[in-house]
Amino acid sequence: MSAEDWPAGVARIVLPETDSTMAEAARRLPGLAGPTWIMAHRQTAARGRRGRPWADPGGNLAATLVMFPGGDPAAAAQRSFVAALALDAALTAVTGQPGRLALKWPNDVLLDGGKVAGILLEAGGQGGQVAHLAVGIGVNLCTAPPVEALEAGALPPVALAPATGVRVAPETFLTLLAAAFDRFERCLQREGFAAIRSAWLARAARIGQSVTARTGRETLHGRFATIDEAGALVIDTEAGRRHVTAADIFF
Repeated sequence: MSAEDWPAGVARIVLPETDSTMAEAARRLPGLAGPTWIMAHRQTAARGRRGRPWADPGGNLAATLVMFPGGDPAAAAQRSFVAALALDAALTAVTGQPGRLALKWPNDVLLDGGKVAGILLEAGGQGGQVAHLAVGIGVNLCTAPPVEALEAGALPPVALAPATGVRVAPETFLTLLAAAFDRFERCLQREGFAAIRSAWLARAARIGQSVTARTGRETLHGRFATIDEAGALVIDTEAGRRHVTAADIFF
């Protein structure tokens, strides 16, 4: 894709290095006039969900989209599914192999069953309304973090280039991702979350299969049935059906 494919009305900032694109987004937030992608070729203090470190040796995609969606936190959280679908579309565009990709609730993209990309959302606002949302995205384009950097039970990391033979520059991939995110965001605005939910379920990993959900308070074992109209994971356990809004999922 060329520069002309970049979505209209969306700004872009590309840096050689920063501590993390999420931290960079927080620092630049007061000066942003509209939705903005911030990408760094290298992160020195990257992080993932719940403050976990995110290994970034360089050459991969590290980017954060700052947007101003309004609405409540539940509506803002739907952008995790928008981001997952955008990543799936961008990875399909460069590989031509959608069958090797799948989406793992709530915020990962899988390639051949291993984690190739992750999503992190952080929102800010007051009075129950979201003033701004940062959508952090990391994609293993050329290298994956070492297995010893992962928590026990986590899916093995994979990288695009060694797994598929496809090499793509981070800025090129960012253009594909930004265009896809814009398409799915417009779909969300036009058709509501039901359309995003349907598209996500069509690409979901392990539907109908056994999963383990660790919420921090309890561990649930059961069959991954679906996601509900709000995006919560629905698990059929021996004790009945449960709707889980936040958890780490293990296969």
